[in-house]
Amino acid sequence: MNVRTFLDTNVLVYLFDAGEPSKRAVAREIFERQSAGLELFLSTQVLQEFFVNVTRKLSLPLTAEEALDALIDLAEIPTVQVDVPLVVAAARLSQRHQISLWDALILEAAASCGCGKVLTEDLQDGWEVRGVRVENPFRGLA
Repeated sequence: MNVRTFLDTNVLVYLFDAGEPSKRAVAREIFERQSAGLELFLSTQVLQEFFVNVTRKLSLPLTAEEALDALIDLAEIPTVQVDVPLVVAAARLSQRHQISLWDALILEAAASCGCGKVLTEDLQDGWEVRGVRVENPFRGLA
C-alpha cells in the first residue's frame, strides 16, 4: 500500500532543471511511481513557487509559456487550496518548531489532505510532525 505523498516545490522544479541531472532523474522516478499507484498531492503554494522558480532560478529557465504549460499539467495532481485557516495553523506550527512559515505551510497542507510523508530537501530528513514524515529523496546526491 502506498502512503499519500505531498511534494514540495523543489521536487517539481528538478523535473525541469537540466543543470541537476541526478536530481532530475530522481524527480522523474517519483512521477513514474505515480502511474504505479503512488498518491501524490500538492498545494497552491507549491504551484506558485514552481512557476517563479522555473522561470527565474534555473540555469536554463523555462519561458513563461513553457512554465504555464507545465503548471497546468501539474495542477492535475490533487491540490490543497491554501486558505486562511491553513495559514493560521502554519503560523502556529512555525512558532512552535522554529521553522519558516513557508515550510510550516507545506507541512500543514500535507497533514490536511492525509499525507503520511512530504518529499522535500528543505526540512530535516526523518523529522515527523503532525503525522507527516519528512523524506529527502535527494539525500546522498551531490
